[in-house]
Amino acid sequence: MRSLLFLLALGSTLLAAAERPNIVFILADDFGYGDLGCMGCPDIQTPNIDRIAAEGVKFTDFYANAPVCTPTRTGFITGRWQQRCGLEFAFGYQVEQFRRVKGEWVPEKDIHALGLPLNEITLAQKLKAAGYATGAFGKWHLGFKDEYNPVKRGFDEYFGELLGHADYYKHTYYDGTYALRDGLEPVKRDGYFTDLINERAAKFIRDHKDAPFFMYVPHLAVHAPFEAPDAPETPMVTKETMHHGSRAIYKAMVERIDQGVGMILDELEKNGLADNTLVVFSSDNGGERYSRNLPLFHHKATVWEGGIRVPCVMRWPAKLPKGKVTAQMAITMDLHATFAELAGAKTPPEKPLDGLNLIPLLTSDAKSVERTFFWRIDRSNRKQKAIRHGKWKYLNDGNTMDLLFDLEADIGERVNLGYQHPEVLEDLKARLKAWETEMDASEREIWVR
Repeated sequence: MRSLLFLLALGSTLLAAAERPNIVFILADDFGYGDLGCMGCPDIQTPNIDRIAAEGVKFTDFYANAPVCTPTRTGFITGRWQQRCGLEFAFGYQVEQFRRVKGEWVPEKDIHALGLPLNEITLAQKLKAAGYATGAFGKWHLGFKDEYNPVKRGFDEYFGELLGHADYYKHTYYDGTYALRDGLEPVKRDGYFTDLINERAAKFIRDHKDAPFFMYVPHLAVHAPFEAPDAPETPMVTKETMHHGSRAIYKAMVERIDQGVGMILDELEKNGLADNTLVVFSSDNGGERYSRNLPLFHHKATVWEGGIRVPCVMRWPAKLPKGKVTAQMAITMDLHATFAELAGAKTPPEKPLDGLNLIPLLTSDAKSVERTFFWRIDRSNRKQKAIRHGKWKYLNDGNTMDLLFDLEADIGERVNLGYQHPEVLEDLKARLKAWETEMDASEREIWVR
């Protein structure tokens, strides 16, 4: 509460509304690095997302905060490494969860009790305090209970499914839990989930065209269950059929996301907002199953490039260059820092950001800035960790071998250079260890599984 009051007290120092852009962030789920036309996809049509790249900036080296969804969304919404608040895993139903209470691990019987800790300050809270209208439409996946609902975390409006993956037509998880909400209220709606989100996002722009707004559109697509649009007769998803699908269904799901991007761009044009609106499209982690991650290796839930490097395009005609392709390393939590600074929002000193504002890097002709990113994921049968520093990447997959790759020369991570460059390998291992020590020392509520 003290942090939020701190933010509200800064209203007099904010930028004039006319100087601040509207902000739209569209986040796909489990989207393959190579599944856009502008990224070389041969079989999926994405003209509207490709248009963002053609009229703005395309990243080649953009990363998700994590190889699975909840931690990446945490990194975005807090602007900090998700490890700082103890969320390194995806909320799910697969295993019993535990949390640390007064030094003891206590089983959490109610899986729905999980959520983004309430002492974390969200991007929506900051932008709302800065005078922005705020809306979120789609898959939340940061808590099911009311206290974690987006309208309790800084969003004026929310419509979507609170769980990680629900039936696109029935809006229920396979255990029968109903996920669709309008604000705090369970609502019954007929229709394909992606279509419902696209329509609500377009409406939000119409409703808030006269004041600065921040709109977050985290799609469930193209996450399982794999259900095509325009097929309401699709049988109710079950635990056994959750991952049944095909590349053709995946293609149709991607193209329906792209249709919604077109609806958003059209509404901005119709209302004279396109020039001063920053629109960003990305994914919460790498693709899996029916996705195309080429030329990267591996997929979601790994710290190989195919699990963490994701597409990202952004357009802001008033400020960003047109048709720029950048190899500048960037990461999901940078978007928090970027949006907050553009909005004139302030961050309380007790919650400093780990990301940075990308706009100066994108409007400059200077050489890309060298940066360092870290990842780790701990699953019952496989512990993985990685660091990228400049062109170099160190990776340990299951404690089997220390691997070192030169990503500028070997984007597919095929040639281990650890033996040729032992000094680089040891330096990266030391950096990673120091980061882990810092993260593990953070004051936070810890959830493990």
